[in-house]
Amino acid sequence: MTNNYRIKKGILFVISAPSGAGKSTLCQNVLESMPDIKFSVSYTTRNPRQGEVDGMHYNFVDEEEFQGMIANSEFIEWARVHGNFYGTSRKKIAEMTTAGIDVLLDIDVQGARQVKESLGAPKSRRLFGDPLPDSVLIFILPPSFKALKERLTGRMTDTDEVIEKRLKKAATEIMEYKNYDYVIVNNVIENALTELKSVIIAERVRTYRLNIRLIEKNFLL
Repeated sequence: MTNNYRIKKGILFVISAPSGAGKSTLCQNVLESMPDIKFSVSYTTRNPRQGEVDGMHYNFVDEEEFQGMIANSEFIEWARVHGNFYGTSRKKIAEMTTAGIDVLLDIDVQGARQVKESLGAPKSRRLFGDPLPDSVLIFILPPSFKALKERLTGRMTDTDEVIEKRLKKAATEIMEYKNYDYVIVNNVIENALTELKSVIIAERVRTYRLNIRLIEKNFLL
């Protein structure tokens, strides 16, 4: 049920995790089970994979168009990964949050750092006046590095060389956990999902996200 006392402005939830931590499964469960939250569809210059739909999985563009978007400051964050560009549209995020829709953004630690620098937390959490746009950063950890290796190996989709690269990258990414607002350890998927949903629900009812004028009108005046 909609909270009528909440200011009609969505929240940007940024989710990061090393490969194999279960981030995609958690995000998909949240999108399927929680109202008023949508996935942010990124832009990329890589070719679509089998089964991927333009506008649903990614917005597929060529490098010239992507570079033009960078020049026009159209991205909240962008990066080049394995020779391909990926980016999050500032305009599309603004359109959804202005409509009161919360947004789930699945990006790596580099992108999350850019989002935090671009949006950050509200500059003012005063009880009066509208809060400025902000982001909530959530990091998903595996139960241990050993468990992460077992998960990557258990997929049986990557070579030993690729797994080693993923583990090396994971070690660097995990060092960034302290820069996030929340850390969830995905040991049991059901428990991690409950914690992720709890973060989203709690953020929605923070005092500085409430319509103080409406509360005063109905209760204090």
